[in-house]
Amino acid sequence: MTYLGIEHLDHFHGLPVHTPEPSSGALPAADSVAWRLVCDEDEDDGFATLWEQFLETVDTTRVRALVIGPWWSEEYTPFAPVMELIVTHADRFPALRGLFLADVVGEECEVSWLRMCDVTPVLEALPLLEEFAVRGCGREGLALRPLRHTALRSLRFESGGLPGALVRAVTASELPALERLELWFGSTWYGCDATVEDIRPVLAGGLFPRLRHLGLQNSEFQDEIAAAVGSAPAVAQLESLALSMGTLSDTGGEALLNGQPLHHLSLLDLRHHYLTEPMVERIRTACAPAVVEAGEAEEDYGDPDEPERYVAVSE
Repeated sequence: MTYLGIEHLDHFHGLPVHTPEPSSGALPAADSVAWRLVCDEDEDDGFATLWEQFLETVDTTRVRALVIGPWWSEEYTPFAPVMELIVTHADRFPALRGLFLADVVGEECEVSWLRMCDVTPVLEALPLLEEFAVRGCGREGLALRPLRHTALRSLRFESGGLPGALVRAVTASELPALERLELWFGSTWYGCDATVEDIRPVLAGGLFPRLRHLGLQNSEFQDEIAAAVGSAPAVAQLESLALSMGTLSDTGGEALLNGQPLHHLSLLDLRHHYLTEPMVERIRTACAPAVVEAGEAEEDYGDPDEPERYVAVSE
């Protein structure tokens, strides 16, 4: 199984990620980095102590981007208390424009184990936030309620099991500034009950008038997504499209070829796919001059007549 995209951030919101260490000496300027907070495994008091130390040592009025890494000391704990701290002290971060929740890799905790929560309060508490990304699974509590947020330009949910209710909350939200939307659907085994119908409002156009990048990724129904994209009015406004990380096969590839032209795109991302080489070349030719990123195909498993195919990120 290929874990495409699940690695620690080295840059976020246009800034290098910096993880402060107790013995690191002088700190960088508060507005020069994206601050990554990681709970020390030996810290008995947990994230609350780390958070208080951060508030005391860094000028949070100048912090532009914040990344929350592992928030537990020994045993995994729910994310909700961390979110409550961020919401409670939101007024301490007037310059915050980028927020990433759960920058955690498999060696620390599988994405399907991350005990997330309803993240709506964070967005409500930070009305000037421009970039928001979350990693986690629906079966462990990840949720969103419809809301209006006039500043948000980039929204990304990296999930091994994205709930349909969350997708529908995104499409029911008013996000007039949104330029980038990425949804990693994941596996039904880990809580994904979203369907292609849940993304129809996005594909129909008009919902997010400034949308320039759309990622509908990591899906077990990637062929259905490709077919829907083929006739979707919203595609005409895009500059890049990601259908990567899922189970895209020649069936979906044929749907793309039979759909609307995609040569206006600067990039079509199909990495982690189950397309044959001839199909990839047909897509490259049809989409030129757009760049088509594909890489090598994944291998089918099981019965050749009923092959088993896997998304890039599930557990």
